[in-house]
Amino acid sequence: MLDTPTLVKAAWNPLEGDAAPSRDELRHWYELMHLGRLLDSKAPNYLKQAIGWSYHAPCAGHDGIQLAAGLAFRAGQDFLFPYYRDMMTCLAAGLSAEEILLNGISKATDVASGGRHMSNHFAKPSIGIQNVSSLTGNHTQHAVGLARAVKYYQRDAIVFCSQGESSLSEGYCSESINGADREQLPVVFVVQDNGYGISVPKHDQSANDYICDNFSGYSNLKIIKCDGLDLLDSMRAVAEAVAYIRTGQGPAMVYAMCVRIGSHSNSDRHELYRDDAERAEAKAKDPLPRFRAYCLAHGLTEEELTGIEAANQAHYLAAHDQAMAAPNPDPATIHDFVIPEGWVSAQFPDGTHHAEGTPVSVITALNQTLKEEFRANPDTFIWGQDMANKEKGGIFNVSKGMQQEFGEKRVFNAPIAEDFIVGTANGFSRLDDKIRVVVEGAEFADYIWPAAEQIVECSHDYWRSNGQFAPNVTIRLASGGYIGGGLYHSQNVEGWLTTLPGIRVVVPAFADDAAGLLRTALRSRGTTLYLEPKFLYNAKMAQAVVPPDFAVPFGKARVRREGTDLTILAYGTPVHFALEAAAKLEKEGKSAEVIDLRSLSPLDTGAIIKSVKKTHRVLIAHEDKVFGGFGGELAAICASECFVWLDAPVERVGSEFTPVGFNRILERAILPNADKVLAAARKVLAF
Repeated sequence: MLDTPTLVKAAWNPLEGDAAPSRDELRHWYELMHLGRLLDSKAPNYLKQAIGWSYHAPCAGHDGIQLAAGLAFRAGQDFLFPYYRDMMTCLAAGLSAEEILLNGISKATDVASGGRHMSNHFAKPSIGIQNVSSLTGNHTQHAVGLARAVKYYQRDAIVFCSQGESSLSEGYCSESINGADREQLPVVFVVQDNGYGISVPKHDQSANDYICDNFSGYSNLKIIKCDGLDLLDSMRAVAEAVAYIRTGQGPAMVYAMCVRIGSHSNSDRHELYRDDAERAEAKAKDPLPRFRAYCLAHGLTEEELTGIEAANQAHYLAAHDQAMAAPNPDPATIHDFVIPEGWVSAQFPDGTHHAEGTPVSVITALNQTLKEEFRANPDTFIWGQDMANKEKGGIFNVSKGMQQEFGEKRVFNAPIAEDFIVGTANGFSRLDDKIRVVVEGAEFADYIWPAAEQIVECSHDYWRSNGQFAPNVTIRLASGGYIGGGLYHSQNVEGWLTTLPGIRVVVPAFADDAAGLLRTALRSRGTTLYLEPKFLYNAKMAQAVVPPDFAVPFGKARVRREGTDLTILAYGTPVHFALEAAAKLEKEGKSAEVIDLRSLSPLDTGAIIKSVKKTHRVLIAHEDKVFGGFGGELAAICASECFVWLDAPVERVGSEFTPVGFNRILERAILPNADKVLAAARKVLAF
């Protein structure tokens, strides 16, 4: 693989009064700036030839600040979250020309994603350049989470987070900057202001011409403005930001004024909203000829500069030839790296036991398991809303006593910002694969929607990075009704969550499974959505004996009751309704088998098929709405995989297609119960 010209980190320090950079530094910086511009200008040609690079956001006009940020980054030591326009930043930070081309034309050897992610999303995790999604500015959450980990583990590292000015309009960017300010974290927010968010002018984004002024009231954030067209002024600003962060006082924001010389991307036509005069003015501010003139005025010769330009052209052509010869992604690999394999206990491989002892509640099982895992792994952390203040341990006391035992640096409250809670967990886990983060994603599952985009982000990080990063995060959510909670306190969300490949979704019905699934989640790589039926927290019917180190593997159902005439598939609270209905059916001479799914994704399809082949009839019981609920997927599996064994239509019972009402009379009318399950079972058996 061809290398970018040897990286020469800046010795010139604008903060120490150095008069000017050396000739060698100027040569190297011009070499990088010219090569970056050459690659930038070649990118559209690949699309025209149908070779690739179907998305390209040019960096021309951002050259000064991008080169300065890339030069400040220490490969293998710092961390960089670039955005889609940061080609020059990534080149200066350590990507080779060939690696940039491999990303652009989506080859299998692309170090960012192996061709899985969009072009112009440059990354190289092996040296600290992170794989960032297309969601505008959402990587600020990950940068702040990673900076939190850097501070906790006392690493000599700085987190650079680069973005456009329009991303500051996103609420999660404000959450991130607020969090970094409050926690005084070592992160530099590099904001590149070119005046437009695609075609939306800046004055439609903010009342302040400098959007960084929106954050001027933050106590610990140092805001530094610079001319992003000017390399030396940009280097001054970045150096000032790094120096401030090294004091430990807080984060910094470098706000660089740039221009966008071309369109936003190759799918945009800027002549539709920028007149001839404005486009000409932007082109006249081009940083490349500006820096070339500076080099000539400070000792470099025309011959030297033309020599650099010729060498870069040859370097590009060689990189192009190698990139074109690289293999394309293999379609047979599409199922690789969807989600890491879950941990499996050697002692409890099927997630069952016959232990005797004193039964405990679901709350107790969860609390004990969390404490046991925190003792076993000192790199385990938990944070969330209202869950670690003095003697209070969450609104349901699941985390009670944890802060007292493990300290405020491992167990702490988060702001009431669900997106920030989940996003920083993703970022925190990036520092080291041994780290495990548990979050109370929201006080109730119904409040998780602000974090939906971060859950989606977690769901494809592993696949998108071609297996280079998986967020080791367990997201706990108190789910479901039967508590008189009404809207935002009684809904179910698994019907949406199970549509996302790349995350696990588990729902226990008994205390032993609650402990076992949580232990497996905390010992596994990847992201698990752990739904806790709040009605069962202290319910006597959910109590169970929990043997030491009990664990339940993902994707393994449990037969709660053997039967021959009817299979009832259930999870969570309705498992108990199914067992009650099965007991009544037995008195009527009918034998119902109750399958506690426990794990919805991955799903134990084999256990379902095995049971249906035996009983020939299926009833699906879940708490969520029937229409659009997870039961529809279960019914489809039964229909497609078990059709020849079915003697009756598949029946479903669940909530009505309404929100869950607050008044108990309304709640009872809406949610399923044992009587509704029994009536549905009789209907199937009578067919």
